[in-house]
Amino acid sequence: MKRVYKIGMLFLIFISFFFIGIGCTTNEERRIKEEKNQVLEKKPVIPKQLQGDRSVVVYVVDEGVKREIDIEEYVAGVLGGEINNDWPDEAIKAQAILARTFVMEFLTDKTSKYQNADVSTDIEEAQAWAPKDVNNKVRKAVQETEGMVVAYDGHYIKAWFHSHAGGKTATAKEGLAFKDLEPPYIQSVESPDSQEAPPEDANWTAEFTKKEIINAANKVGSQIDSCNDISIGKKGPSGRAVTLFIDGTEVSAPNFRVALGSTKMKSTLLTDFQVLGDKLIMKGKGYGHGVGMSQWGAYAMAKEGKTAEEIIKYYFKNVDIMKLW
Repeated sequence: MKRVYKIGMLFLIFISFFFIGIGCTTNEERRIKEEKNQVLEKKPVIPKQLQGDRSVVVYVVDEGVKREIDIEEYVAGVLGGEINNDWPDEAIKAQAILARTFVMEFLTDKTSKYQNADVSTDIEEAQAWAPKDVNNKVRKAVQETEGMVVAYDGHYIKAWFHSHAGGKTATAKEGLAFKDLEPPYIQSVESPDSQEAPPEDANWTAEFTKKEIINAANKVGSQIDSCNDISIGKKGPSGRAVTLFIDGTEVSAPNFRVALGSTKMKSTLLTDFQVLGDKLIMKGKGYGHGVGMSQWGAYAMAKEGKTAEEIIKYYFKNVDIMKLW
């Protein structure tokens, strides 16, 4: 009887562990399924323009014509226009993911100013586009990131980037005079901008006439008629000028930079002003608005062995990188 009892008890224990194991497996599978569903719920919607054959109507400014182009071919052309095609692969791939995200966000939330076009090659509206500079490295980057985008809370991010951060990136309000709420994924971070960057981008000097300064200030709505003194007003988290004072009149620094000429006044990370006669000598660090990914920072990180995903997640906080197709 004892032997039968022991065998019975062992059988019951075995059956209990079996069903517990089944329960654990089921719970684990349920957890994995829930996590997958959460990721799917976070996936942004593919713009209606791409729900057919994934092509977009692009207004090509240089040619004055509209072309229907596969979205991945369009992204390749953007890379040709926005990044050096001989850079490290992971830097080009990071740019590809951001370029694709940029156009997805544009197609979702904006309308091209060119009639019957989905997007254009007008850099004031969208991104630069230079298909003549597409080479095998660019094609490889596009192919290896096909369909990949960056999202935050189920929406495409504003995939901002710039050339050189001058050592630290800017917030959106600081660098772009962004009017909406500060995007939570954009934060000011230290940027490891490469020492290989052009010296004139890391530290620049520009000369302007007083007339140029006055015209630019008036263009952005700050009415002035003289320029005998200029100084920084408010600064943002990265140290960039948010406002300037020109003879006591406050001017939006990011808007003023665009009006004055963003290739001459390379940034709002300003270090010195000198008024000499009819001239203003201005000095600063970095090149571009400073928001989002620094391209020379991406270059340095790629050289150090960082992946495209690691580069993007360094410059854009708490984002998801996902594959749409």
